[in-house]
Amino acid sequence: MDLRDEIQSMSETLTPAERKLAAVLLSDYPFAGLDTIQSLARRTDVSAPSIARFVQKLGCNGYQEFQRRLIGELKDGRRSPVDLRQPSGPVEDGFLRHFLARTAGTLRAATDVVTEAQFERISALLGDEKRSIYIIGGRISDPIAQHFLRHLRQVRRNVFHLPPDPEAWPEYLLRMRPRDLLVMVDFRRYQRMLDELAKTASQERGVGIILVTDRWISPIATSATEVLALPVENDTAWDTYVGALAVLDAVTARVSELDWDATRKRIEAWDEVRLRMGIKQDDR
Repeated sequence: MDLRDEIQSMSETLTPAERKLAAVLLSDYPFAGLDTIQSLARRTDVSAPSIARFVQKLGCNGYQEFQRRLIGELKDGRRSPVDLRQPSGPVEDGFLRHFLARTAGTLRAATDVVTEAQFERISALLGDEKRSIYIIGGRISDPIAQHFLRHLRQVRRNVFHLPPDPEAWPEYLLRMRPRDLLVMVDFRRYQRMLDELAKTASQERGVGIILVTDRWISPIATSATEVLALPVENDTAWDTYVGALAVLDAVTARVSELDWDATRKRIEAWDEVRLRMGIKQDDR
Protein backbone atom coordinates (compact mmCIF):
# COMPACT_ATOMS: atom_id res chain seq x y z
CA MET A 1 0.00 0.00 0.00
CA ASP A 2 1.41 3.41 -0.94
CA LEU A 3 1.16 6.50 1.26
CA ARG A 4 -1.85 7.84 -0.64
CA ASP A 5 -3.83 4.69 0.17
CA GLU A 6 -2.66 4.74 3.78
CA ILE A 7 -3.78 8.36 4.23
CA GLN A 8 -7.19 7.58 2.73
CA SER A 9 -7.61 4.48 4.90
CA MET A 10 -6.97 6.56 8.05
CA SER A 11 -9.59 9.20 7.22
CA GLU A 12 -12.11 8.04 9.84
CA THR A 13 -9.59 8.24 12.69
CA LEU A 14 -8.02 11.63 11.98
CA THR A 15 -8.40 14.76 14.08
CA PRO A 16 -9.84 17.90 12.40
CA ALA A 17 -6.33 19.32 11.94
CA GLU A 18 -5.10 16.03 10.48
CA ARG A 19 -8.06 15.89 8.08
CA LYS A 20 -7.12 19.34 6.83
CA LEU A 21 -3.52 18.19 6.37
CA ALA A 22 -4.62 14.99 4.64
CA ALA A 23 -6.84 16.96 2.23
CA VAL A 24 -3.93 19.16 1.17
CA LEU A 25 -1.58 16.20 0.77
CA LEU A 26 -4.09 14.26 -1.34
CA SER A 27 -5.13 17.25 -3.46
CA ASP A 28 -1.57 17.66 -4.76
CA TYR A 29 -0.17 14.18 -4.20
CA PRO A 30 2.74 13.48 -3.92
CA PHE A 31 4.18 16.94 -4.51
CA ALA A 32 2.63 18.70 -1.50
CA GLY A 33 4.53 16.30 0.78
CA LEU A 34 7.85 17.17 -0.87
CA ASP A 35 7.70 20.72 0.47
CA THR A 36 9.53 21.56 3.70
CA ILE A 37 7.67 20.85 6.90
CA GLN A 38 7.64 24.59 7.68
CA SER A 39 6.08 25.46 4.29
CA LEU A 40 3.52 22.68 4.64
CA ALA A 41 2.66 23.94 8.12
CA ARG A 42 2.04 27.47 6.79
CA ARG A 43 0.01 26.17 3.86
CA THR A 44 -2.26 23.99 6.00
CA ASP A 45 -2.29 26.06 9.21
CA VAL A 46 -1.23 22.87 11.02
CA SER A 47 1.78 23.02 13.34
CA ALA A 48 5.04 21.26 12.47
CA PRO A 49 4.79 19.00 15.57
CA SER A 50 1.28 17.95 14.48
CA ILE A 51 2.61 17.13 10.99
CA ALA A 52 5.39 15.08 12.56
CA ARG A 53 2.87 13.12 14.62
CA PHE A 54 0.73 12.58 11.50
CA VAL A 55 3.59 11.02 9.51
CA GLN A 56 4.40 8.80 12.48
CA LYS A 57 0.84 7.44 12.25
CA LEU A 58 1.76 6.46 8.68
CA GLY A 59 4.65 4.38 10.00
CA CYS A 60 7.34 6.90 9.08
CA ASN A 61 10.14 7.63 11.52
CA GLY A 62 10.02 11.36 10.95
CA TYR A 63 9.26 13.78 8.10
CA GLN A 64 12.45 12.96 6.18
CA GLU A 65 11.48 9.29 5.95
CA PHE A 66 8.00 10.34 4.81
CA GLN A 67 9.58 12.34 1.99
CA ARG A 68 11.94 9.48 1.07
CA ARG A 69 8.91 7.20 0.65
CA LEU A 70 7.20 9.79 -1.56
CA ILE A 71 10.32 10.11 -3.71
CA GLY A 72 10.49 6.32 -3.98
CA GLU A 73 6.90 6.25 -5.25
CA LEU A 74 7.74 8.94 -7.80
CA LYS A 75 10.67 6.89 -9.06
CA ASP A 76 8.45 3.81 -9.35
CA GLY A 77 6.08 5.84 -11.49
CA ARG A 78 8.86 6.53 -13.98
CA ARG A 79 10.37 3.06 -14.29
CA SER A 80 10.97 1.78 -17.83
CA PRO A 81 10.65 -1.87 -19.02
CA VAL A 82 14.42 -2.21 -18.50
CA ASP A 83 13.98 -1.22 -14.84
CA LEU A 84 10.97 -3.47 -14.34
CA ARG A 85 12.43 -6.70 -15.65
CA GLN A 86 13.47 -9.11 -12.91
CA PRO A 87 15.74 -12.10 -13.56
CA SER A 88 13.75 -15.33 -13.41
CA GLY A 89 14.43 -19.02 -13.71
CA PRO A 90 12.54 -21.64 -15.70
CA VAL A 91 8.77 -21.71 -15.24
CA GLU A 92 7.49 -25.22 -14.54
CA ASP A 93 4.08 -24.94 -16.18
CA GLY A 94 5.22 -22.79 -19.11
CA PHE A 95 5.70 -19.06 -19.54
CA LEU A 96 2.30 -18.41 -21.13
CA ARG A 97 0.29 -20.17 -18.41
CA HIS A 98 2.33 -18.45 -15.69
CA PHE A 99 1.96 -15.05 -17.37
CA LEU A 100 -1.79 -15.39 -17.80
CA ALA A 101 -2.19 -16.48 -14.19
CA ARG A 102 -0.40 -13.33 -13.02
CA THR A 103 -2.49 -11.23 -15.38
CA ALA A 104 -5.69 -12.78 -14.01
CA GLY A 105 -4.53 -11.77 -10.54
CA THR A 106 -4.02 -8.19 -11.73
CA LEU A 107 -7.53 -8.20 -13.18
CA ARG A 108 -9.01 -9.45 -9.90
CA ALA A 109 -7.12 -6.73 -8.05
CA ALA A 110 -8.93 -4.10 -10.14
CA THR A 111 -12.14 -4.95 -8.28
CA ASP A 112 -10.49 -3.86 -5.02
CA VAL A 113 -9.62 -0.34 -6.17
CA VAL A 114 -12.83 0.70 -7.95
CA THR A 115 -15.86 0.88 -5.69
CA GLU A 116 -19.37 0.30 -7.01
CA ALA A 117 -20.25 3.84 -5.95
CA GLN A 118 -17.44 5.35 -8.02
CA PHE A 119 -18.22 3.06 -10.96
CA GLU A 120 -21.89 4.11 -10.93
CA ARG A 121 -20.97 7.78 -10.54
CA ILE A 122 -18.61 7.73 -13.54
CA SER A 123 -21.09 5.74 -15.64
CA ALA A 124 -23.84 8.26 -14.86
CA LEU A 125 -21.58 11.16 -15.86
CA LEU A 126 -20.64 9.52 -19.15
CA GLY A 127 -24.25 8.58 -19.82
CA ASP A 128 -25.48 12.17 -19.48
CA GLU A 129 -26.37 13.19 -23.05
CA LYS A 130 -26.13 16.88 -22.09
CA ARG A 131 -22.36 16.46 -21.80
CA SER A 132 -19.96 16.06 -24.71
CA ILE A 133 -17.21 13.51 -24.11
CA TYR A 134 -13.59 13.99 -25.22
CA ILE A 135 -11.12 11.11 -24.94
CA ILE A 136 -7.33 10.85 -25.26
CA GLY A 137 -4.50 8.60 -24.08
CA GLY A 138 -0.73 8.66 -23.97
CA ARG A 139 1.98 7.36 -26.29
CA ILE A 140 1.20 3.72 -25.42
CA SER A 141 -2.22 4.09 -23.80
CA ASP A 142 -4.06 5.94 -26.58
CA PRO A 143 -5.17 2.65 -28.22
CA ILE A 144 -6.96 1.87 -24.93
CA ALA A 145 -8.62 5.28 -25.07
CA GLN A 146 -9.66 4.68 -28.68
CA HIS A 147 -11.02 1.22 -27.85
CA PHE A 148 -13.25 2.85 -25.24
CA LEU A 149 -14.24 5.64 -27.62
CA ARG A 150 -15.20 3.31 -30.49
CA HIS A 151 -17.65 1.48 -28.25
CA LEU A 152 -18.99 4.51 -26.38
CA ARG A 153 -19.74 6.50 -29.54
CA GLN A 154 -22.07 3.71 -30.69
CA VAL A 155 -23.97 4.07 -27.40
CA ARG A 156 -24.30 7.86 -27.35
CA ARG A 157 -23.64 10.94 -29.46
CA ASN A 158 -21.00 13.68 -29.04
CA VAL A 159 -18.02 11.45 -28.24
CA PHE A 160 -14.76 12.78 -29.71
CA HIS A 161 -11.14 11.60 -29.86
CA LEU A 162 -8.39 14.16 -29.43
CA PRO A 163 -5.50 13.48 -31.84
CA PRO A 164 -2.00 12.96 -30.41
CA ASP A 165 -0.66 16.14 -32.07
CA PRO A 166 -0.86 18.99 -29.52
CA GLU A 167 -1.10 21.47 -32.40
CA ALA A 168 -4.65 20.19 -32.98
CA TRP A 169 -5.77 20.49 -29.36
CA PRO A 170 -6.85 24.18 -29.41
CA GLU A 171 -9.64 23.29 -31.86
CA TYR A 172 -11.05 20.77 -29.39
CA LEU A 173 -10.47 22.93 -26.33
CA LEU A 174 -12.45 25.75 -27.93
CA ARG A 175 -15.36 23.35 -28.49
CA MET A 176 -15.46 22.30 -24.84
CA ARG A 177 -18.13 23.72 -22.57
CA PRO A 178 -18.49 23.67 -18.79
CA ARG A 179 -19.80 20.28 -17.60
CA ASP A 180 -18.30 18.45 -20.60
CA LEU A 181 -15.96 15.58 -19.75
CA LEU A 182 -12.40 14.78 -20.79
CA VAL A 183 -11.44 11.12 -20.27
CA MET A 184 -7.64 10.71 -20.09
CA VAL A 185 -5.67 7.45 -19.99
CA ASP A 186 -2.13 7.96 -18.67
CA PHE A 187 0.11 5.26 -17.21
CA ARG A 188 3.58 5.49 -15.71
CA ARG A 189 6.24 7.37 -17.58
CA TYR A 190 3.51 9.96 -17.73
CA GLN A 191 3.36 12.56 -20.50
CA ARG A 192 3.81 16.17 -19.45
CA MET A 193 1.75 17.55 -22.34
CA LEU A 194 -1.30 15.57 -21.21
CA ASP A 195 -1.00 17.20 -17.80
CA GLU A 196 -0.93 20.62 -19.47
CA LEU A 197 -3.98 19.68 -21.54
CA ALA A 198 -5.86 18.62 -18.39
CA LYS A 199 -5.03 21.87 -16.58
CA THR A 200 -6.17 23.97 -19.53
CA ALA A 201 -9.40 22.01 -20.01
CA SER A 202 -10.21 22.12 -16.30
CA GLN A 203 -9.19 25.67 -15.43
CA GLU A 204 -10.06 27.54 -18.62
CA ARG A 205 -12.96 25.53 -20.04
CA GLY A 206 -14.58 24.20 -16.85
CA VAL A 207 -14.37 20.59 -18.06
CA GLY A 208 -14.51 17.61 -15.70
CA ILE A 209 -11.53 15.26 -15.97
CA ILE A 210 -11.87 11.48 -15.57
CA LEU A 211 -8.41 9.95 -15.25
CA VAL A 212 -7.54 6.30 -15.84
CA THR A 213 -4.06 5.69 -14.42
CA ASP A 214 -2.01 3.35 -12.24
CA ARG A 215 -1.36 3.27 -8.51
CA TRP A 216 1.53 5.75 -8.78
CA ILE A 217 -0.99 8.32 -10.04
CA SER A 218 -0.41 10.48 -13.11
CA PRO A 219 0.12 14.20 -12.37
CA ILE A 220 -3.18 14.75 -14.19
CA ALA A 221 -4.84 13.70 -10.90
CA THR A 222 -4.43 17.26 -9.56
CA SER A 223 -6.94 18.39 -12.21
CA ALA A 224 -9.19 15.33 -12.13
CA THR A 225 -12.65 15.01 -10.62
CA GLU A 226 -12.51 11.20 -10.79
CA VAL A 227 -9.39 9.00 -10.65
CA LEU A 228 -9.37 5.28 -11.50
CA ALA A 229 -6.00 4.09 -10.15
CA LEU A 230 -5.76 0.56 -11.56
CA PRO A 231 -3.17 -2.19 -11.00
CA VAL A 232 -0.77 -2.74 -13.91
CA GLU A 233 2.16 -4.76 -12.50
CA ASN A 234 2.67 -8.39 -13.49
CA ASP A 235 6.34 -9.03 -12.57
CA THR A 236 7.71 -8.71 -16.11
CA ALA A 237 9.33 -5.90 -18.07
CA TRP A 238 5.90 -4.90 -19.34
CA ASP A 239 2.96 -3.53 -17.42
CA THR A 240 -0.42 -5.01 -18.30
CA TYR A 241 -3.47 -2.90 -19.08
CA VAL A 242 -6.13 -5.62 -18.99
CA GLY A 243 -7.57 -4.07 -15.83
CA ALA A 244 -8.08 -0.73 -17.60
CA LEU A 245 -9.65 -2.40 -20.63
CA ALA A 246 -11.98 -4.46 -18.47
CA VAL A 247 -13.11 -1.52 -16.33
CA LEU A 248 -13.70 0.68 -19.38
CA ASP A 249 -15.61 -2.13 -21.10
CA ALA A 250 -17.75 -2.40 -17.95
CA VAL A 251 -18.40 1.36 -18.07
CA THR A 252 -19.49 1.10 -21.72
CA ALA A 253 -21.86 -1.74 -20.87
CA ARG A 254 -23.27 0.14 -17.89
CA VAL A 255 -23.79 3.36 -19.86
CA SER A 256 -25.58 1.40 -22.57
CA GLU A 257 -27.96 -0.08 -19.97
CA LEU A 258 -28.84 3.25 -18.33
CA ASP A 259 -31.24 3.96 -21.21
CA TRP A 260 -31.36 0.80 -23.28
CA ASP A 261 -34.17 2.02 -25.56
CA ALA A 262 -32.04 4.99 -26.62
CA THR A 263 -28.97 2.77 -26.98
CA ARG A 264 -30.85 0.25 -29.12
CA LYS A 265 -32.21 2.97 -31.41
CA ARG A 266 -28.75 4.50 -31.87
CA ILE A 267 -27.09 1.15 -32.68
CA GLU A 268 -29.89 0.31 -35.14
CA ALA A 269 -29.52 3.71 -36.83
CA TRP A 270 -25.73 3.29 -36.85
CA ASP A 271 -26.00 -0.12 -38.54
CA GLU A 272 -28.57 1.18 -41.01
CA VAL A 273 -26.12 3.87 -42.17
CA ARG A 274 -23.32 1.32 -42.41
CA LEU A 275 -25.45 -0.99 -44.55
CA ARG A 276 -26.62 1.85 -46.77
CA MET A 277 -22.97 2.75 -47.38
CA GLY A 278 -22.17 -0.84 -48.26
CA ILE A 279 -20.15 -1.53 -45.11
CA LYS A 280 -20.48 -5.21 -44.23
CA GLN A 281 -21.84 -6.08 -40.80
CA ASP A 282 -18.80 -8.18 -40.00
CA ASP A 283 -16.28 -5.42 -40.79
CA ARG A 284 -15.31 -4.55 -37.23
